[in-house]
Amino acid sequence: MKLGIVVPRYGDTSIGGAERALRQLGEHLVSLAGWEVEAFATCARSAVDWADLEEPGTTEINGVTVHRFESVSGRDPAWGNVAVRVEESPTTVDGVGQKMYIDMQGPVNPDMIAAATASDADLLALGPYLFWPTVEGIAANPERSILHGAAHDEPALHLGTIERTYVSARAISYYSEAERDLVQGMFPVAHKPSVVLGLGVDPVDIPPGAEASARERFGIGDRPYIMCLGRLENGKGARALDAFFREYKARRRGPLALVFVGPANERLDPHPDIIVTDAVDEDDKWGLLAGSEIVVNPSAMESFSIVVPEAWLAGRPVMVNAHCAATVEHIKSGRGGIAFDGYPSFEAGLDRLLSDPALRHALAEAGRRYTIDRFAWPSVVSRYAEFCRRLIAVR
Repeated sequence: MKLGIVVPRYGDTSIGGAERALRQLGEHLVSLAGWEVEAFATCARSAVDWADLEEPGTTEINGVTVHRFESVSGRDPAWGNVAVRVEESPTTVDGVGQKMYIDMQGPVNPDMIAAATASDADLLALGPYLFWPTVEGIAANPERSILHGAAHDEPALHLGTIERTYVSARAISYYSEAERDLVQGMFPVAHKPSVVLGLGVDPVDIPPGAEASARERFGIGDRPYIMCLGRLENGKGARALDAFFREYKARRRGPLALVFVGPANERLDPHPDIIVTDAVDEDDKWGLLAGSEIVVNPSAMESFSIVVPEAWLAGRPVMVNAHCAATVEHIKSGRGGIAFDGYPSFEAGLDRLLSDPALRHALAEAGRRYTIDRFAWPSVVSRYAEFCRRLIAVR
């Protein structure tokens, strides 16, 4: 069995949760007997401009053959003007406007689509849904495409072009039941072969000195802190969390800090109890997770959120945005945290968890067991491999 992965960017230096999920899936699949995986990607690392930073050509990364191609264009500086129309009223944007939105967002890369189309892969896994390579890759290869959409309810999902992409795909892999329910409620795709796969996780062995090292490196000291892991940007709820925490500190004096961990795509006003680390390596990430009291995911736009199971593996409970169906699904199924729908419930939830170490431990342990049962890599890879075999058998 040979799987082709089609993504806008590929590799350890590329920042993107959906792309990372497909990369890790491919790297685990090649460990199975009889499986080959190759990837088709641009030379980009960042979606900010899709600049070609990697060398074009073919290489091997952790058993996966990777083909990279230079793009015709990245993100057009004027794309934001088109995006405003989509955000305000996506259903009124005509076909020309939708094409402009996809093309100007980028990365436009006909060579990678041509190479994927010419490949001898039995199936092609493409994602996320929003970008040019996925839209054009499925249009060129509908009969062997598995769409890993990573969808959440945002204006772009309401475009006719995106509906055609979902309808054209041979099969769909969902990251959560919430994502499946959203997509099947919007598009006529419930009859298509599908799997609710989730994201895989590996066992975690946090080095004994990782927490102390991270605390020292980022100037946290011995203060207690809550943590937000992921891109620091408004679309991920970072500004809302920033505002909530400032209000909380105005009402609750004390040493508690908030640490934002991840690429800082936006700047926050200085505050003595708010720390921004920017991007960190894996050792520091796990050290910071281990040192935190609570991990907060304020994003309302997630199809899965690997942050939640990672927090549980580190032994920490979570607080999530009640308006995000995927993360709420996690805490209902895993019983590992609480949801907040505004400042009052944020304050009440934080007070409750901070005041009860035994409750924090019990929630984190319940979440850890759920994570291992549902998302350990052997289970995820086995489900996906069987799904692919069934697709080939009935083709």
